[in-house]
Amino acid sequence: MKLETVDYRDHDAAEKFVTSLKETGFGVLKNHPIPKELVDSIYNNWQAFFLSTDKAKYQFNVETQDGYFPPDVSEVAKGHTVKDIKEYFHIYPWGQIPDLLRDEILEYYRLANQFAEELLSWVEEYAPQDVKEHFSIRLPEMIEGSDKTLLRVLHYPPMTGDEEPGAIRAAAHEDINLLTVLPASNEPGLQVLSKEGDWLDVPCDFGSLIINVGDMLQEASSGYYPSTTHRVVNPTGKRQDNSRISLPLFLHPKPEVVLSQRYTADSYLMERLRELGVI
Repeated sequence: MKLETVDYRDHDAAEKFVTSLKETGFGVLKNHPIPKELVDSIYNNWQAFFLSTDKAKYQFNVETQDGYFPPDVSEVAKGHTVKDIKEYFHIYPWGQIPDLLRDEILEYYRLANQFAEELLSWVEEYAPQDVKEHFSIRLPEMIEGSDKTLLRVLHYPPMTGDEEPGAIRAAAHEDINLLTVLPASNEPGLQVLSKEGDWLDVPCDFGSLIINVGDMLQEASSGYYPSTTHRVVNPTGKRQDNSRISLPLFLHPKPEVVLSQRYTADSYLMERLRELGVI
């Protein structure tokens, strides 16, 4: 198993990208339409936000799950008992967002969603006919007008040496949603579990986009597209002093979308959130 970076401008980029998703659950794209300068500015501005005391003003709303989540309420990955070493902010267009950061982050949200519709059209186009027949509606239509798609701004702080034994920045997990769209972070650490049971580093060249299959797409495609286990490992050496900013967009269908005979998008999401102890 090897993750190859696909050039978005290549004539066969769509087919190469979907082949990578099928074989590994992940795809990496370069020369895509989302501006590097926008991502770089977001990393810098949100790094400053997480280092400020202003973040406490935006404490998360338990019911709506928007806003700032401090380290002491960080997630515990399914099957694990130790909290991840991170803090984060949940962005929804209808939710709380710091005024000075609003326009920029919502522009990224818009562009990433727009690009994600194209990626979902690729996924559908290059799926076998019997897999396409499982989709209740076209994949891009599943996210049109959805207010459930989540942009998470993640801050993995520098290591202090006082971390809880066994804690890492993000324990091994799979994502819940259809696809996750992630600009390469400002620091390495993302790894994917191969079919052979080995952890492989995901290419993190700045400017690349990393896309992975979520559980909902796996469910909707009857397992054809695999939701692959991944994690973010702790840095070593001098990198322990560095923060890591990450910007995953979790594409969620509208609640009423039928994923399979067993689930709608809403029933699937609620089941997983209960398993994670979020609700």
